[in-house]
Amino acid sequence: MLRTVHTVTVADILLLVAAGLLGGAVNAVAGGGSLIVFPALLATGFGTVAANVTNSVAQWPGYLGSVLGFGKELAGQRGRLLALSLSAILGAAAGCVLLLTTPAAAFDAIVPLLVLLASLLLAVQPLIAKVVAPPAEDSSAGKRIPLHLAIFVACIYGGYFGGALGVVLIGVLALTVNDSLRRLNALKSALSLVVATVTVIAFGIFGPVDWLAVAVIAPSTLVGGFIGAKVARRLNDTVLRWCVVIFGVGVAAYLFFTG
Repeated sequence: MLRTVHTVTVADILLLVAAGLLGGAVNAVAGGGSLIVFPALLATGFGTVAANVTNSVAQWPGYLGSVLGFGKELAGQRGRLLALSLSAILGAAAGCVLLLTTPAAAFDAIVPLLVLLASLLLAVQPLIAKVVAPPAEDSSAGKRIPLHLAIFVACIYGGYFGGALGVVLIGVLALTVNDSLRRLNALKSALSLVVATVTVIAFGIFGPVDWLAVAVIAPSTLVGGFIGAKVARRLNDTVLRWCVVIFGVGVAAYLFFTG
């Protein structure tokens, strides 16, 4: 069991609080808030692995805040969420195992491509939907397998790194589930909370988590996630779609040039 204690200054604390607040809000609106908190941790002197696992644990309250803020949009989606949660849990657990047991280089190389692809899929989703409509809720189990498989693969990424997981999830959901983007965004936040719960347990036991940094960041992500959800609820589907797409492309570029 690994533990990390990292000394932070007052300036570091202010930076991490601001990053947590903004990251929680961005996760609710578009996804990708981890790409704000992760660099902030690196800037305060954390190593990459310690920053990654600390970031993952500290993001959990932000996802909880988003879910609380999306209460209206999540109404009536309990069955859908429960059905997808098992795939999310299995994928997240696999991602955590990958992070803790394998070299990062090979997986890191494809992360920017995954985020970019998810963003582009979301951009063209209305056009694709005209040709291949998302399956109805009463579709046979066989027709739902691609959705569960896609969620499983996305959550492997979420357990491993998680930056822009929301972009990946909402891209998958928009192409496979027949519902408004606002409701799918709420479902994305709930699935992100499931993934975050798995990472908190796995990294809390086996990862080099810095609990002081978590104590600084976590409360601000909770507030940011709740505020971000309120903002996202007021955006129409077109505006929300392009917010996610633009941010996702930016995240992919960031990962590409800093990877």
